[in-house]
Amino acid sequence: MFIGEGPGEIEDQVGRPFVDEAGQLLEKMINAMGLKREQVYICSIVKCRPPNNREPSADETATCTPYLLEQIETVRPRAIVTLGRPATQFLLQSKLSMSKLRGQWQSWRGIQVMPTYHPAYVLRQYTRQTREAVWSDLKQVLDALGMSLPPRTAE
Repeated sequence: MFIGEGPGEIEDQVGRPFVDEAGQLLEKMINAMGLKREQVYICSIVKCRPPNNREPSADETATCTPYLLEQIETVRPRAIVTLGRPATQFLLQSKLSMSKLRGQWQSWRGIQVMPTYHPAYVLRQYTRQTREAVWSDLKQVLDALGMSLPPRTAE
């Protein structure tokens, strides 16, 4: 399961999470793990876009997260990847920064949680260091799930 912050304008219109440019990058990340989008569950802490695409307020988060918790209980994922600070801080009930949380296994109700950077952040900070950090996190997820990296294909 991948949990992000909330829908952007395109996602709000389409009614499907992660379909914009950040969503395309997330799909590439999932594919690089040897998975297809259809094999993972993607959701957000809030279910509609806050005005001016700002971070969700505490009230908005409190209103939407019971539904998120039901989604987690229904899906019963073997691992959760939180994408970005708002999703990570909500799920882990932590105020620590992403630089302190990302790449470090956490636990939520017995489910392993791997915090990593949001794909939109990766696009804004498109450096080798940022991309390698996220890939390192995703490789840890594969390892924890007992999955191996897919063979590399020539491009």
